Amino acid sequence: MTATNTTARWMKSALTEAAKCETRMPWARGARRAETIARREERMIPRALAARAVRAS
Repeated sequence: MTATNTTARWMKSALTEAAKCETRMPWARGARRAETIARREERMIPRALAARAVRAS
């Protein structure tokens, strides 16, 4: 067996285990992040409308 075969087998094992990992990383993007941004924007809209109403009067 050569070093290349050992490395390839090790790498295949590492990639298989990494694919099984279900831990969410802080930098992961997706539906959860989109929901968070949507909730933040919903909270900001009433504040912006109230600020405009105060300025208009």
